[in-house]
Amino acid sequence: MSQHTQALTGFLADLNYAQLPEAVISRTEDLFLDWLGSALASQGAHPIPLFERYAAMMGPASGPAGVLVNGTTSSAYFAALVNGASSHLVEQDDLHNSSVLHPATVVFPAVLAGAQDLGKTGRELILAAVAGYEAGIRIGEFLGRSHYRTFHTTATVGTLAAAVGVGKLMDFNQEQFTNLLGSAGTQAAGLWEFLRDAADSKQLHTAKAAADGLLAAYLTAEGLSGARNILEGEQGMAAGMSSDANPACLSDGLGRRWALTETSFKFHASCRHTHPAADALLDLMQREHLRAEDIARVTTRVHQGAIDVLGRVLVPQSVHQAKFSMGTVLGLIAVYGKAGLPEFQQHALTDPRISEFRDKVHMVLDDEVDSAYPQRWLGRVEVTTVQGRTVHGRIDEPKGDPGNTLTRDELEDKFRRLLAFSGARNDEQASGLVELVWHLRHLDDLSMLTRTGSSS
Repeated sequence: MSQHTQALTGFLADLNYAQLPEAVISRTEDLFLDWLGSALASQGAHPIPLFERYAAMMGPASGPAGVLVNGTTSSAYFAALVNGASSHLVEQDDLHNSSVLHPATVVFPAVLAGAQDLGKTGRELILAAVAGYEAGIRIGEFLGRSHYRTFHTTATVGTLAAAVGVGKLMDFNQEQFTNLLGSAGTQAAGLWEFLRDAADSKQLHTAKAAADGLLAAYLTAEGLSGARNILEGEQGMAAGMSSDANPACLSDGLGRRWALTETSFKFHASCRHTHPAADALLDLMQREHLRAEDIARVTTRVHQGAIDVLGRVLVPQSVHQAKFSMGTVLGLIAVYGKAGLPEFQQHALTDPRISEFRDKVHMVLDDEVDSAYPQRWLGRVEVTTVQGRTVHGRIDEPKGDPGNTLTRDELEDKFRRLLAFSGARNDEQASGLVELVWHLRHLDDLSMLTRTGSSS
């Protein structure tokens, strides 16, 4: 085991709640509310009921852990599975830029289910989530840009992040964390090919990452051993899944750099790769007083990762696939001024103005944007008007990034809009959940977070 992996496992074993700065604790509560809204927003939407039915068939009739979208209870494993799937459907869950990881959708389902199963407190859940975020983000950075080209990082790295969170709930020592990473890493999987077919694999990815991370932790607690050098070994994750792995990322700033606070919230209900261009176009149209019909062509200057992911979707066949179409997202921005859940649901596939605008949008690789990525996600657009005028838009920090973040009032508003979209909870129930989350660190009974009745 290398010094970097050893430093990471040592940090995870020694981490305690007293070490967490107030900014980290409050940010974890922010991220938890944001995750909770994303999970509840998918109630009743395909393919989440498939996961619910599978859990009902294969799991117990009831259990200690809550399933958010239907208000039932199950084992920790099946609750993590369904909650992991449901929180990665509406494309409103968080993202960490430099690791290109969506931590919330894998960490929170695992640690909430584990905490409910083990009778843990809100403070213990927060500590576990921080451990999962800090480890997952660094492992994502370690695997590098080449990993993301083929592998869905939230699926692969997410398995380890979820495992670490549950391992922290169980107060693992360094030896146990070493074995845990081995058992989680050998299960890590998830490929981008599904985007070409509008397949449902993305929700399977996060469901399995959360549940398999929990599985790895529970088996490690029972004494299961795992590969001791799963990250950097000759036949480990980097060897098989990366060509630009950087081991130093694993130990970067441990205990000084709180990577969790670098996580971005999603403002638009689409793939994060579309957000910089969407913000730049919106800003440009407002500044130049342009309407959609005034625009003849939009050139978005993007990083290679955006081309790798978004370039596979030419004509979207589903609402979810439309969220990975740069032209569709910019069409919604241009026509409706926003790309939220209602706009995607009601207009993305049916409004001819959106498909017409989609054909005007082109992505090109930009050296400045690409060299900044993934640390910074720059927005650069060039618009040619029907009169032949060319104007440019640029955004250096998309809405939701740490330097342009959402306030608690904005997070509450987003949360309420997500719940109203699906009808998962009424206004009174939404207010109750907000109040609980803002006092997460003081909760002794975490069943309250999933006990609020489903309106399904």
